[in-house]
Amino acid sequence: MDHAKLAELQGPDSIFSGLSVEDWADIASRAVQINFVKGKELLVQGDPGDMMLILTEGSARVSMLTAGGREIVLAYAEPGAVLGEIALLDGGERTASVTATSAGSALQLGRNALKDFAASHPEFTWSLMQQLARRLRTADQTIESDRAYASGPRLARYLKRLIRKDVEATHRVELSQTELGNFAGMSREHINRQLRSWEESGVISLEQGRVRVLDTDMLEDISESEG
Repeated sequence: MDHAKLAELQGPDSIFSGLSVEDWADIASRAVQINFVKGKELLVQGDPGDMMLILTEGSARVSMLTAGGREIVLAYAEPGAVLGEIALLDGGERTASVTATSAGSALQLGRNALKDFAASHPEFTWSLMQQLARRLRTADQTIESDRAYASGPRLARYLKRLIRKDVEATHRVELSQTELGNFAGMSREHINRQLRSWEESGVISLEQGRVRVLDTDMLEDISESEG
């Protein structure tokens, strides 16, 4: 992938948003290109964050394992995606894994390489601080918003975050009701009552303890209500 395309693919949430083609050429010169096959674990939850990846070809699944060993799919990454930057920046363990869903390639950028790039590009350092501040603001607003919502709308908002589209254009949450309750901060009994009510209304169906969303528009309405 050429540098102009990498620059074009960076969305407003990317730490590299706003970089020029020349900047991307500099980043590429400091990175190592890696190739991978489908199924390759590119980043592993719990590992130290000593490098990050910039996907240049192919696709990948971002997921995390619950304490019970169940996988939660958080996102699907496409070319241009920046992966593993938080653990690289704060030096902590990776909070999610990234697995290739097709063959592809990526630029692998180590911590020292990123530090050197930042030192020679002070405007990037300022942009990075702004980006992290925006993420912190969004996280704070989300927490406050969730506290302000009644349990039904709050649960609907968590379901919206967790559902993903499968090949049949349906939505399924791969969590048990207990795990969903832990995730949303609600008791299993409360979760069970709320889900049964939604099932009777045709908003969801319960299949072997898993939740399939049938009416996304109604779920959206519930999530935006005041309870």
